[in-house]
Amino acid sequence: MAKALVVAAAQSGSGKTSITMGLIRALRMRGLKVAAAKAGPDYIDPRFHEAASDHPCVNLDLWAMGEDRCRGLLAQQAEGQDLVVIEGVMGLFDGPSGARGSTADLAQAFGLPVVIVLDASHLAQTAGAIVQGLASYRSQVQVAGVILNRVKSDRHADILMQGLAGGPVPVLGMVRQSDSVAIRSRHLGLTQAEEIQSLEQIIASLASAVARETNLDKLIAIATPIANQSLAAPSLAPLGQRIAIARDAAFSFCYPHVVDDWRRAGAAISFFSPLADEPPAADSDAVYLPGGYPELHAGPIAASSRTMAALRAMTDALIYGECGGYMVLGEHLIDADGVQHRMAGLLPHSTSFGNRKLHLGYRQLEAMDGPWTGRLRGHEFHYSIQVSDGGEPLFRAADAAGQDLGFMGSRVGRVMGSYAHVIAAAP
Repeated sequence: MAKALVVAAAQSGSGKTSITMGLIRALRMRGLKVAAAKAGPDYIDPRFHEAASDHPCVNLDLWAMGEDRCRGLLAQQAEGQDLVVIEGVMGLFDGPSGARGSTADLAQAFGLPVVIVLDASHLAQTAGAIVQGLASYRSQVQVAGVILNRVKSDRHADILMQGLAGGPVPVLGMVRQSDSVAIRSRHLGLTQAEEIQSLEQIIASLASAVARETNLDKLIAIATPIANQSLAAPSLAPLGQRIAIARDAAFSFCYPHVVDDWRRAGAAISFFSPLADEPPAADSDAVYLPGGYPELHAGPIAASSRTMAALRAMTDALIYGECGGYMVLGEHLIDADGVQHRMAGLLPHSTSFGNRKLHLGYRQLEAMDGPWTGRLRGHEFHYSIQVSDGGEPLFRAADAAGQDLGFMGSRVGRVMGSYAHVIAAAP
């Protein structure tokens, strides 16, 4: 029976993703079969974990998916594995207001131990107080160990250990501060894994750094067995029977569990790259343009004449865009330099990355008319703004707390989309 543990932190930016990658690879070097999962709505971190584990990574989103769905996905992820390492989201107790969805909620629901990654770069003895506070904040959450990250020197390590001595949480290891394994960020998170040519070297360096001063045997021992669970039924119906999905550096924000659901329901999946000016498969009855970074590739997308012509000619297919894909289905995209780029023109709106405004948070969605019916759960995270409107609205939206956000997205015939990333049918 596979075991699992959760890697969490007191706050974002503590190095959870890097430490998780290092742990996964270090454990694999010990001969273990290790898979990864990511708590919450995240497209970027899971691709790094896939590179470290050589195994697909799945999202476990308690708020959006519900507990049963998450249990089924975790059980599926554990098949044939010795260990599943789950990276948390934000700080340990951070989540949707008034609802379950934090890393702590996930750990408590599954009875899994939590290993804290503590950014020690600006800490001394107070590290002990922070770890003790995390461990005692909620008695149902088992904080079973801490890994000190960004330790600057042996003297710094000694001071940190003084603060943690005699505390309730054992120190499992430490990782020294090093700029050589830093991964750059951009406006939506880390630079995408597929864009980093030296990623394998970075992962190897992280694994070496983690293994050098971490008690891997103790870490393995604290992991908890995962109970066998049957996989929950697919929660999002396929967009069609033959679905073409855009996939490249501009269109990479696509949840694996959604595509797996479609396959399990019998849909045939194909992929195409707008950046390579590839058209969707001619026999597709649905096209899915997921989110990503079209604002960084607006020129090449606008110049993808074969892709654009094919989309405009697919009058009988359902065409659905999310976030970045929604931007590309509009009339124009204005980039950070204020340059206006012609997009597909299949929906009557335009978007701008020139005047940035952060839109971030969970979304409760009520479908007005396709591609799905009923109530859905999703997430919104973008800096672009919509500068013109048109078409019929696609969703009625509210935030996680139920505050009405009005209508979202648009639809014209069989072409539709919105800024929301749909995760699952409402549990």
